[in-house]
Amino acid sequence: MIRSLAFTTQGRLHTRNVEMFLMPTLLNDTNLFLWVDLESPTEEEQKFVLEDLFHFHPLSIQDCVQASPSPKVEEFSPKEDAVFAPYLFMLIHAVDYSRKDGVFATSELNFFLGKNFLVTYHDGPSRSVTQTEEQAVKATMHIARAPDRVAHTLLDSIVENYKPALDELSLEIAELEDQALQSPSVETLNKILQIKKEVMHLRQIIGPQREVLARFARGEFKLIRPHLVPYYRNVYDGLFQISELAQNYTDSLTGILQVYLNMSSNRTGEVVKALTLITILSTPATLIASWYGMNFQKDMHEIHWTHGYLFACVLAAATTLITYWYLKRRNWF
Repeated sequence: MIRSLAFTTQGRLHTRNVEMFLMPTLLNDTNLFLWVDLESPTEEEQKFVLEDLFHFHPLSIQDCVQASPSPKVEEFSPKEDAVFAPYLFMLIHAVDYSRKDGVFATSELNFFLGKNFLVTYHDGPSRSVTQTEEQAVKATMHIARAPDRVAHTLLDSIVENYKPALDELSLEIAELEDQALQSPSVETLNKILQIKKEVMHLRQIIGPQREVLARFARGEFKLIRPHLVPYYRNVYDGLFQISELAQNYTDSLTGILQVYLNMSSNRTGEVVKALTLITILSTPATLIASWYGMNFQKDMHEIHWTHGYLFACVLAAATTLITYWYLKRRNWF
């Protein structure tokens, strides 16, 4: 599906859902800025926009179409025989966290940023694109006056959409901490390991993404006008804070795992202690029963004693009570 919007240099909507044959004309108008959004496009739509209309470099088209686990940004400048205009290609990832599944779902968003155009490419709906489109159409803060402004808004929206996912993760970690302290179980351990794996996945996404945004924050690209560099730097700062938060979550999960292992060890120790105490308490009775179980005839008067059975029972009970008293005095109970 192709969505297209043309804006004036004042940031007002000029044309929406531009016909394909009119797009080259709009691109040649220096008073207009064209934003083309490709959402799960067909091969024909993809070929028309990326190859026939904008003539993007084959390598950037390949990176755009194929799923990539690593964010990146590249600047393409035309040579003498090139037919495309200078542009930036950027690949970025948005995330969403589901407490039901316990996983971070990532979605890839690709940018082609030129002087008077912006092309976005993504599979499936994108919340950041939808939000930015609404702001641009409503002329909110006149963000659609230039492609670099819209690109900044998209990036800012992606970073802001990390926060609800991290809030969900924070609640999940708090519940895991309570479970580890109150009722540690195998399910708790599995959940801790799963969440820790997802946080590591999040950090693997954020790390390269920080490097990408850092290049914008340093003002490395000519297509980003100097007065907008501080805005990109602000987006970078937001992602940096999220990265630090992800590191704190990793540390928290490591601590929860240690608490779980300590609690499990304590429970095992209590079981061993209980079994040991049972063994100690039953030892006197076992010894007496074993002794009389040998059934000696010579010099063992209790065998022929009328009250021998009662004597053995009283002796076993007395020695057990004495053992219990001794253990109690040593504070083993």
